[in-house]
Amino acid sequence: MAGNQYNFSGRHAVVTGGASGIGLAIAHKLAEGGAAVSLWDRNADMLEQARAGFKGGKVRGVVVDVSDETSVAAATAQSEQNGGVVEILVNSAGITGPNQTVCDYSVQDWDQVMAVNLRGTFLCCRALAARMVPGNYGRIVNIASIAGKEGNPNASAYSASKAAVIALTKSLGKELARTGITVNCVTPAAVHTAIFDQMSQQHIDYMLSKIPMGRFGQTDEVAALVAWLASADCSFTTGGTFDVSGGRATY
Repeated sequence: MAGNQYNFSGRHAVVTGGASGIGLAIAHKLAEGGAAVSLWDRNADMLEQARAGFKGGKVRGVVVDVSDETSVAAATAQSEQNGGVVEILVNSAGITGPNQTVCDYSVQDWDQVMAVNLRGTFLCCRALAARMVPGNYGRIVNIASIAGKEGNPNASAYSASKAAVIALTKSLGKELARTGITVNCVTPAAVHTAIFDQMSQQHIDYMLSKIPMGRFGQTDEVAALVAWLASADCSFTTGGTFDVSGGRATY
């Protein structure tokens, strides 16, 4: 889908979960604007396949477990060595967890969802925001979810983790408000990606029924919004939550 372009020339971006889905679409959008992009993902094979889909040599893959502090620190050092200081961070890595009621939800599954979706976002923000501060410039965009606003039934861990990502965005945005670094998040409704493989058909049907436009979102539509939030044009907006849900949420 054709769209507007922003100038990211000379910028270095990290996109977590960058080997597939929304993260990969965002990475393409940033690269098309001239950014050097470091794709962070835990799947080495998918990273190599994703990197091969880019033109030019300014896109690199880094294997990382965002839920592990040591792994994030190593990925930060590797990315800086390859592409210089990171000025754009997009936290897109995430998992859904099983579709079960709270009463049936296992503690292990709950902890895993929180580790990737919340702890991972925290660790990446913590590591890279600190590196942005000396340069008085940075753009952080967290991928939350409409589930974090409304709470989807049979998806308590996912909903709770994304609500926490929204709150983390607001807190960090206020903390960095005078540094030249903006921190915002987007709350997509369901976007048809491979993450659907982690969900039951019943849950997928439920999500579609809640979208007034009557269709799932496209990865390019999320990437277009993220591109503005990651651009220099987004200079007086921080701590914000931006809806991209086909009309499901209007607040």
